[in-house]
Amino acid sequence: SLHSEKLKLFCLEDQIPVCFVCQTSKKHDNHKFRPVQEAADENKEKLRTALAPLQEKLKAFNAVKLICDQTAEHMKSQAQHTERQIKMEFEKLQQFLKDEEAARITALREEEEQKNQMMKEKEKVSGALIDVANHLGNLKYRVWEKMGTVQYTPVTLDPNIAHPKLSLSEDLTSVRYSDEKQQVPDNPERFVGCRLVLGSEGFSSGRHCWDVEVGGGDWQVGVVKESISREGSVDLSAAGGVFGIGLLREKYRALTSTPVLLTVRRNLQRVRVQLDWDRGEVSFSDPSNNTPLHTYKQSFTERLFPFFSTLGTVRICPRKVSVSVK
Repeated sequence: SLHSEKLKLFCLEDQIPVCFVCQTSKKHDNHKFRPVQEAADENKEKLRTALAPLQEKLKAFNAVKLICDQTAEHMKSQAQHTERQIKMEFEKLQQFLKDEEAARITALREEEEQKNQMMKEKEKVSGALIDVANHLGNLKYRVWEKMGTVQYTPVTLDPNIAHPKLSLSEDLTSVRYSDEKQQVPDNPERFVGCRLVLGSEGFSSGRHCWDVEVGGGDWQVGVVKESISREGSVDLSAAGGVFGIGLLREKYRALTSTPVLLTVRRNLQRVRVQLDWDRGEVSFSDPSNNTPLHTYKQSFTERLFPFFSTLGTVRICPRKVSVSVK
């Protein structure tokens, strides 16, 4: 607009496009120039070079953002599902208590009616009063004792680290293999190459015991060190820090680097895992007849977690709850 000329040159000092009249002006005295197209190509290449790492960073950021968004959505789904399960369990407990309350009040009313009838038939009667002690004595304990549905499971599975092809039951006590991967976050704690799920609680002292019901298909159970690799395929027999047994290709064996076949007279339905962390001992047995299967002995220096792997279904057996009065 200044000289009514096309901007065919580019001033390298001022970094602006100019016309031929500008080139000869005092303002651009002793400046270097390039044809506009040549300068444009050079600057495009500089921009591409500078843009490449930014594009990589943007790509990485979007990938992390996607994972965060998916994780947030999964967390929301987890919270909603867990809340529903909690409410269902408490509704069962509340219904039991309501039914028990109604039954005890009915029993009280029936006794009251019987005693009134006795008073009508005779003027003096022993034992005519309500047996209050029978209705109120140790009431909470007797109601709790009657709740025979209460069970305790020594190991609870952790859904946040289970391999995507392992599906856990609602109460987190059994695991089933599926060919179809579940849509779960790829969080760092999750096993992605090895079909494993661990217990939610690790042990770094004391004695612990749990029974596992093993179903059809290959299975492996035992304990692993907390530091076991979560990425890539893990050969449990070769991996360090694995103490377990399993059914592999129709043969019972210990998960040791050198194959150790187990002497089993009949197909195992249950396996008992016993950990004595302080003594450095992990032993396996058949709880149906207390037959020893295999024992590991090694000094432990880190936490050990119960592990479970299956191509069928395995379940942690519940224990009966007993009360001792002192």
